[in-house]
Amino acid sequence: MRRHTPAASRGALWFAVPYAISFALFLLWPIVYGLWMSITDQSLATTRLNIIGLDNYIEALGDPELWRALWTTVVFTVVSSVPLVALALLLAYLVATGLPGQWLWRLSFFAPYLLPVSVVTGIWGMLYANDFGLINGLLARVGAEQIPWLSDKSIALWAIVLVTLWWTIGFNFLLYLTGIQAIPEHVYEAAQIDGAGPFRRLWSVTLPMLRPTTILIILLQLLASMKVFDQVFLLTAGGPEGSTRVVLQYIYDVGFSGYRLGYSAAVSYLFFALIVLISLVQVALMRRTSKEA
Repeated sequence: MRRHTPAASRGALWFAVPYAISFALFLLWPIVYGLWMSITDQSLATTRLNIIGLDNYIEALGDPELWRALWTTVVFTVVSSVPLVALALLLAYLVATGLPGQWLWRLSFFAPYLLPVSVVTGIWGMLYANDFGLINGLLARVGAEQIPWLSDKSIALWAIVLVTLWWTIGFNFLLYLTGIQAIPEHVYEAAQIDGAGPFRRLWSVTLPMLRPTTILIILLQLLASMKVFDQVFLLTAGGPEGSTRVVLQYIYDVGFSGYRLGYSAAVSYLFFALIVLISLVQVALMRRTSKEA
């Protein structure tokens, strides 16, 4: 093999310069600047700036509104992640086992995921509308009481979960479908020769061999659900009465509506630390599972 000369290696480094510059400008510098901002009382309402140390972090840990937003985030994560994993597996299994019109099912399950969030929330906002919404219109035709989907604090979060389920299930569906199709056919044939029926093959062959895929999907889904913001902001902006205000919505409200940029930066880094901790735990579980397998 031809060895690269030091001059050639130095020349190759120039090709990495554009990426290194963009990486430093758009990732490293915002991280450093955000950390510095979190120890100040920087505000949009004044040009005065004081370094206050860890006061923002201490205040955040005792902020009841932040804990309420964190609880709402946890509820949304649990309620949305379970069907987004379980239903994606069910849909992928039905398609992979020879459901008629497979191309149509694949398209219908995955197509919503390709839509931008503004389109998705626009569609569902009209569906949920109290006066002219399609859902309430159908309920009125059958004599049922109309439902205030986005204006009732006991219903609004569930309505957002339904939107998220319809919008994002296609990604998990595609991962599961790929995992199922990667299982060797001779494994199913051997199980069938041994007398295993469809349910037994699913339980003893498909699910165990999909364990790495399932762990990956759970990891990605939990992280995605915890970082929910777009559909909440566009549909309810955290209302009514803060019932749908998740952590990222709270950070936005504090920083841009309350003008407290320093405090919102501190909250964002606390939330970032929580996400990193959850990710490390899940990665450790993935490694343990792969070793056992």
